[in-house]
Amino acid sequence: MKYLLLFALLGVIWWVWKKRSEQFPPDSSAPRDPAPEKMVTCAHCGVHLPESDALLDGGRAYCNVAHRDAGPADKT
Repeated sequence: MKYLLLFALLGVIWWVWKKRSEQFPPDSSAPRDPAPEKMVTCAHCGVHLPESDALLDGGRAYCNVAHRDAGPADKT
């Protein structure tokens, strides 16, 4: 009789657990990892940075205003 009550109690706990998990489905609107972003190289110093952070001028990417104003680095 003792084991029958134990199994009944375990059954009730399992049933409550199952009903509770069905009530709260996993959140499908959870934020996902952002998509990879294209990386560009600064034409002046060579630093790699995301395209969204770069300053584009004349088809070249720069990491800040000072480097954009200085122009591309000399390749000597």
